[in-house]
Amino acid sequence: MATKCKPAVKSAVRKVAQRKPAVRKPAVKKPAAKKPVAKIPEVKKAAGSGPASRRPLPRSALRKVPGEALRLAGIGTDAVARATGKAWDQWLAILDKAGAVAMPHKAIASMLADRYGVPSWWSQMVTVGYEQARGLREANQNARGYAASASRTLQASLGRVYGAWADPAMRALWLGNAPVQVTRCRDGKSMNMTWTAGKSSVGVAFHPKGAGKSQVTVEHGKLADRRAVEKQKSFWGGALDRLKAMLEKAA
Repeated sequence: MATKCKPAVKSAVRKVAQRKPAVRKPAVKKPAAKKPVAKIPEVKKAAGSGPASRRPLPRSALRKVPGEALRLAGIGTDAVARATGKAWDQWLAILDKAGAVAMPHKAIASMLADRYGVPSWWSQMVTVGYEQARGLREANQNARGYAASASRTLQASLGRVYGAWADPAMRALWLGNAPVQVTRCRDGKSMNMTWTAGKSSVGVAFHPKGAGKSQVTVEHGKLADRRAVEKQKSFWGGALDRLKAMLEKAA
């Protein structure tokens, strides 16, 4: 590329310029260059953090449903509260604090009986319910295998409901010739039976539900598998419906 030439300067001006010392112009300070601002690296949120987290819930939160919606081991929270003095959510909190999530079934049941005075049958039921709530046991599985449960509230006094179970003649009216053998009774509270066809077990609990009302809960345990659970659940549901119809019709 050609170099651009500067315009010619007159000789007189050139001579004057030669006689006078050159005047140095003060140096103009250039503004200091701004240092680049270091960017702070963006911290990425770990997976599972923040309100939209989908990480798995801890065991202590599994199936934790308040009030009447909570039903474990086939038993509603109101029935548990009447029989043991505490509802399901209270028992879950107590057992969590006691470290029951790491304890075997027998140890939990023994603790409930010894420390809190929970009756034998109910200590087993509360233990099973806790284990189900904490994901330690399937919904229809307990310490002795699988179990089917059924429950009904009847417009009949506790004495009449219990009598319909305790009296063999009355029991035959609604239960028919079912292969049951009574092994233990607690007057007006509970009854244990053996299902002689297969040697499974039946536990029955009775609860008052206010003036002229009662609740009966059946758990048929030691069943072989889920198929047996469905079969016995259907059987006991039908049997309790017949009992309910018989007692309410006679009222």
